Amino acid sequence: MNGARDLAYLMLAITALAAVGGRIARIELFFEPSFYRKAGDTSPDVPPRDWPSDRPASMPTLSSNDRSRWCTVRALVDDGTWIIGRRDPALKSASNHYGDTGIVFEDGWKTVDKVLKPGTGEFYSSKPPLLTVAVAAEYWILKNLLGWSIAKDSKLVVRTILFTFNLLPLAVYLWMLKVLLDRHARSDWARLFVFAAACHGTFLNTFSVTLNNHTLAACTALAAVFPLLNRASTEQKLFAILPVPDRMPTGALALSGLFAGLTASLELPALAFSAALFALFVVRSPARTMLAFLPAVLSPLIVQQGLNFMAIGQWEPVYAKVASEWYRYEGSHWLLQPGQVKHGIDWAWQHESRLAYVFHVLVGHHGLFSLTPIWIFSFAAMGMATYRVLRRRADDTQLPQFFSLMTLVISLVLLGFYLVKSNNYGGMTSCLRWLLWLAPLWLIAMLPLADEVGKRPWSRRFAYLGLGIAVFSATYSAWNPWRHPWLYDLLEKLGIVRY
Repeated sequence: MNGARDLAYLMLAITALAAVGGRIARIELFFEPSFYRKAGDTSPDVPPRDWPSDRPASMPTLSSNDRSRWCTVRALVDDGTWIIGRRDPALKSASNHYGDTGIVFEDGWKTVDKVLKPGTGEFYSSKPPLLTVAVAAEYWILKNLLGWSIAKDSKLVVRTILFTFNLLPLAVYLWMLKVLLDRHARSDWARLFVFAAACHGTFLNTFSVTLNNHTLAACTALAAVFPLLNRASTEQKLFAILPVPDRMPTGALALSGLFAGLTASLELPALAFSAALFALFVVRSPARTMLAFLPAVLSPLIVQQGLNFMAIGQWEPVYAKVASEWYRYEGSHWLLQPGQVKHGIDWAWQHESRLAYVFHVLVGHHGLFSLTPIWIFSFAAMGMATYRVLRRRADDTQLPQFFSLMTLVISLVLLGFYLVKSNNYGGMTSCLRWLLWLAPLWLIAMLPLADEVGKRPWSRRFAYLGLGIAVFSATYSAWNPWRHPWLYDLLEKLGIVRY
């Protein structure tokens, strides 16, 4: 049976990787007529953007989000600077209201994800620098070895880098997941259901055609727990309130720490993930955790802060300055005058209550459970495992209980943070992209319940329905993940949502 199962794994992985690879090879920004209005049409029911009067530049960048990073990559390698634009009042004209010049104001390179350093007239990307520098390193190699220029050969450079930073990590991600599924699932149905969901039912594939931190963070998060789960004892019954894993080799501790640190450097809220792993390891092996895990987990974060200081001359990250003049300068997308009401997804908080926001984050137009219903199984499985731990009841599943407990705590902490402290949906995006890095943890946590669901025809039908909706949601914006989810488009069409 293992041969047939391995063949199914292989075919699912090939279809997923080939689909992503094909989309990367053809990646180009498309101008959808439904996003634009005819020239001169100012009626309130039409989109706010004007259809271009001239042919736009052909670019393999898809949004302000990824373009912000690409601008810095170009500036670092081509110009040797972090500055992506400048503002000089002396250059003001009828066509240039603020005297702005530089990469970020060129056709095909414009982005709203930029900041203006006070008193200097210098524009910078608002994105954390570590990923950008890694991408710039590959561009430097491509430029010096092959003579490619990102300004003239943008499609060659961008597509090659996307293959490196998105497709290759996705292949390793699927391999690691396959190994863990074989180890911790009890039934082939559960293994193949979860693997099919990983290949086609999460938004990792959707975002793999654009330069972003979320897909890479999902890969590093899985790599961080892989040494732990690949050797965790499935026979040991862990009934303690704070269960701990088996003793790990020092090298495995260092690897886990390094990838946990990379995850936190790519997704700042993943500091909770790094802290949880540290707590698990330090209980079992205090000295080796302090000597191996802790330095490894801190190293990417220290590098990130060092690069941030090199870029802007300050230790505080740029994205922590949202309420300051760094973001709220004249002409900025983020400038909001007192009493001003803006429209669009970035300003949804001006048009809905906190309760409505919570609803849409969980089960509404950007709903974690409405767009990807298979996560219901994950949270149910984590809840049941946590209940067994707290009640000190025996667990006959293959998955170590500490993993489910840890993942549930991290998930609830992050969800609570966004529901209480945040008021936006991450811009125009096809899902709650800030939670995307948790996908591999939720897929693995689903296993005990998936084993049970697979035993009954009626429960399998619900699972198939949830998987179908998840695949539909992930595929709806396959050509560009920086688009609204299908539920948002539907509710807007019905007049229920008006931002």
